[in-house]
Amino acid sequence: MGKFDLDDVLEGLGEPDPNAPREPSPSVPGEGSSSVPEPAVPDESPMFVPQNPAGTPDPSDLAASGSDREFLADIAAAEVEPAPLEAVDELSPIHGPSEERASGDEEAPADGDELSRLLLDLGVINAEQLATARRVIKQTPGKKLAATLIEMGVDEVKVQQAVAEVARLPFERIDYEAQDSYDETALYRLTQDFCKANLVLPLRREGSRMVVGTVNPDDVFLLDDVKRQLKVPSIKHVLVTAHDIRGVLELLGEAEADQYNVDEILADVEEDDVAVVAEEVDEADVGEAESSPVVRYVNHIIQTALKEGASDIHIEPEDKTLTVRFRIDGVLFEMMNPPRKMHAALTSRIKIMANLDIAERRLPQDGRIRVTVLGRKLDLRVSTVPTPKGEKTVMRILDTRSIHVSLDELGFAEDTLMIWKNQIAQPHGIILVTGPTGSGKTTTLYSSLQQLDLRKLNVSTVEDPVEYNLAAITQIQTHERIGMSFSAALRALMRQDPDVIMVGEIRDMETATIAIQAAMTGHLVLSTLHTNDAPSSITRLINIGIEPFLVGAAVNAVLAQRLVRRICGQCAKKAEVGDEIIDFLNAHGVQADNLMQGGGCNKCRETGYHGRCGLYEMLVLDDHLRDTIARNPNVTEFRRQCVERGMVTLRQDGFQKVNDGVTTVEEVLRVTEATI
Repeated sequence: MGKFDLDDVLEGLGEPDPNAPREPSPSVPGEGSSSVPEPAVPDESPMFVPQNPAGTPDPSDLAASGSDREFLADIAAAEVEPAPLEAVDELSPIHGPSEERASGDEEAPADGDELSRLLLDLGVINAEQLATARRVIKQTPGKKLAATLIEMGVDEVKVQQAVAEVARLPFERIDYEAQDSYDETALYRLTQDFCKANLVLPLRREGSRMVVGTVNPDDVFLLDDVKRQLKVPSIKHVLVTAHDIRGVLELLGEAEADQYNVDEILADVEEDDVAVVAEEVDEADVGEAESSPVVRYVNHIIQTALKEGASDIHIEPEDKTLTVRFRIDGVLFEMMNPPRKMHAALTSRIKIMANLDIAERRLPQDGRIRVTVLGRKLDLRVSTVPTPKGEKTVMRILDTRSIHVSLDELGFAEDTLMIWKNQIAQPHGIILVTGPTGSGKTTTLYSSLQQLDLRKLNVSTVEDPVEYNLAAITQIQTHERIGMSFSAALRALMRQDPDVIMVGEIRDMETATIAIQAAMTGHLVLSTLHTNDAPSSITRLINIGIEPFLVGAAVNAVLAQRLVRRICGQCAKKAEVGDEIIDFLNAHGVQADNLMQGGGCNKCRETGYHGRCGLYEMLVLDDHLRDTIARNPNVTEFRRQCVERGMVTLRQDGFQKVNDGVTTVEEVLRVTEATI
């Protein structure tokens, strides 16, 4: 194509004026060239419609004219000079991308080759992780290497540092708990929703420039938008992590929630428009349950429970009162006393949220609510039961943060943790976790599953109900009414090529038999039992109906656990020990000088405790204990032999934590039995 002026081309694309005088067409330079009517435009452009100005033969007439054929041959033989790069760039929005540009490389060199080499050189990733990431990118057009690696679990900070180095941009961490780490005025001008949706954060001003952090080095249009909204002359671009940006925005959301005017809610609740709830229950309808004061009060209950760290919400009616209690660190605390006349409306509102039948008040109902509170996604498991004083409602708060806890943070002793990690790495066998309801069994199992290499293993679970959604794990919900029991689901999973199977609970002989068969045929099975200690789990399986020799052959280990409250770190102090209990402490290996207790403060609600940790009783079966199980021993004899073989009991582990200043003697005695 010969050189030409872009304005002439754009003018040529317009509608010709029929009254305009016809002028001769410009010529195309080159060997053998002749007069050409207009600058040539690529044929593949669907948007180009050639005009027919004066002096240009009509294509339909060319076949009848030999001179015209010679004219076209001259054009075809001409050596067309390539257009300058600037002209191509200007025309590309008109003609659209070419096929070569649309296909493109799998990864741009700066984001792919250079970044991958740098990450490999730094030891951030290995060749296997890079190969996996490239497979994902190949199947997901437009996916970036950095984002793919972060989703695979690679350290986000190290990846972003490498991206910043490749892009020649500065990298910064944000101390999101420090208020001066970001520009609050600029943030509110952009709005939190905008920053959260685009993962952008204004950090500070440097003279006339605003320093803005984003997670992508090529956020050019986003920075232009930020510059326009903030009305600043220039912007300095730095790279940050998405985790830091979300941390700032989440804390801001919590701070706003702290300013939530509870008094205003209570004042609204007492207004006359709520008084209709006191009428007959049958007349309560959806409109009343969704009235503004009721909705806001339910929201207030859930928000307060989340801020207090509650695991359960109890709404309990009495004859003349209504009580709201929260279970915090395993203990119920009375938190609110709304007016008794609000009970029907509050219950109906919760039922509407959980898609339950608000007209049915004679039968128990179960449901689930998915909400976003203070920027955090939660699941609330709802249960209602009828009582003579009205329906009692209990909501279990299922916070995904509680399962994203590593095994190192659960309170395992070092030797117990090492043994447990070794057990969950076994290729086959049964591993049991036992304890009462609310003892943390699900958290331990989920944390254990997170330790596995989920990219190489097929991990499946059967649960009732599925409490938390886990990535890269197949989770199955049981439905007894339609025949989808633990045993039926487990039998189906055996045909799904499993490596690791987690069974929510072994309740009957059929489920236990299938679990034993799975363990004996090369699968690792994790499950729970409701027994008081680890040795009792073995005798429970035998009592269910499993042959003792099969139990001994299939079970690898049993972990019994309890949860005790931690001493509040803010008000902890040395405990005063009376002479009457010193001998008791010495008998259990506790030094009186090491005893600590909480004095009580606002952080711990004056209880002296804040947070919980686990007590663990780890039983690993060796050949001697397997022989003992084959003889079907009673539980007392078997427990004694386990202790003689080195098993640390729950109470012994508890007193060790007392000696370490983690909890108190009262807590250990509260959750453990008077066993050896």
